[in-house]
Amino acid sequence: MPIGFGIVGAGMISRFHARALAEVRGARLVACCDSSPDRAEVLAQEFKCASYSSVEAMLAHQGVDAVTIATPSGAHMEPAVAAANAGKHVIVEKPLEITLRRCDKIIAACDRAGVKLSAIFPSRFHDSSRLMKQAVDERRFGRITLGDAYVKWYRTQQYYDSGAWRGTWALDGGGALMNQAIHTVDLLTWLMGPVSELQAYTATLAHQRIEVEDVATATLRFENGALGVIEATTAAYPGYLKRIELHGSEGTAVLEEEDLKAWDFAQRTRGDAAIQRQMATSKSTGGGASDPAAIGHHGHMLQFQDFVDAIRKDRTPAVDGREGRRSVEIILAIYKSALSGKRVQLPLKSDPKLGAR
Repeated sequence: MPIGFGIVGAGMISRFHARALAEVRGARLVACCDSSPDRAEVLAQEFKCASYSSVEAMLAHQGVDAVTIATPSGAHMEPAVAAANAGKHVIVEKPLEITLRRCDKIIAACDRAGVKLSAIFPSRFHDSSRLMKQAVDERRFGRITLGDAYVKWYRTQQYYDSGAWRGTWALDGGGALMNQAIHTVDLLTWLMGPVSELQAYTATLAHQRIEVEDVATATLRFENGALGVIEATTAAYPGYLKRIELHGSEGTAVLEEEDLKAWDFAQRTRGDAAIQRQMATSKSTGGGASDPAAIGHHGHMLQFQDFVDAIRKDRTPAVDGREGRRSVEIILAIYKSALSGKRVQLPLKSDPKLGAR
């Protein structure tokens, strides 16, 4: 029998989840819910599933085995905990939550219930990302010296005005970092390992009526001794492809969106020539650089497939709750440093006090 999924939240990202599930072996979408019954019904009609106006009602639907959370970022904890308490497996759109306390409550609820938990970071599942990770694991970079992430995107004022939750501390949890760049922050720390300390600046320079940053810069020191930079913005017209650069004493690799743009190692292997031939013909799309609806659902599909396989084989998902928590902690440390003007050590001992929490 396929694993039945219910979607909580019927906004834009829910459609990426629904399209992804339609292509996953051993899964089917059986229900959705939203606080707006009309919005839930539109999603249900589009993807041929049952609709509900409450999480509790959807959880009681026969055939719901797992729940995917697609609500605003700061409203992930309540439905995730409710689903875990009902014995449902839980997969949560990024970020896992917007504070460490709320992340930890989700993780604890899933641990207690013995259900699987995954945080959605589809960039980890692309072939190019996995090639970079393999090169790191095989120590092809030699001594890794630098790890940098750049997300120079553009969002209009209308984007922020389109939802009352957008650009707020209470529900968005942050700006260019927490909402847009978190995928790249996750990918950087997956490749480089934990961050030990950082120092940062944030600003709101190009948008009005938002509480959060539209520009951020941070310098990092990783536990392996390497240094790095994170730059994130939603104020770089017209928006450019996100980029990760890894450098070491014996190698360099650069990832732009889903394409490798540099693959240079002192010690070559038999597969390097094929990778470089592929690089010569690949062309990244704009992704979400200027349009949040322009991203594809292929990465989501690969992650949902991993989640379904983890349920069936009773193993840990590739990106579990604790992995999902890590990028939130780094971003909160950046906010703490920007607020205090001081260097911040990781791990954080508590959530920073940001805005009207």
